[in-house]
Amino acid sequence: MKRTRQTITFDGDEEVKKLILEALGKTVDDEGFIVEATGSRQRVLTPKGEEVRLADFAGVIKGSEIFVKSDIDSLMDAADRLNTQAAACST
Repeated sequence: MKRTRQTITFDGDEEVKKLILEALGKTVDDEGFIVEATGSRQRVLTPKGEEVRLADFAGVIKGSEIFVKSDIDSLMDAADRLNTQAAACST
């Protein structure tokens, strides 16, 4: 079986972002922050404890619920996390 890597990009399309969030059991509150769709409606946080607005949403790290913002620091942290995971899997 051949495994391939798939990439999804949003290109600023908020409706696509909302569809992805819906699949993850998330929605957007009245202030534009990503929240749990049911129950507490608690805002999701990045690994640094930052709340994530829909406009800043860049994705979720594969196999997790680690939300990534679209700023350069968040993207670099996500890349580092993925590289660390890949290195751990290859040993």
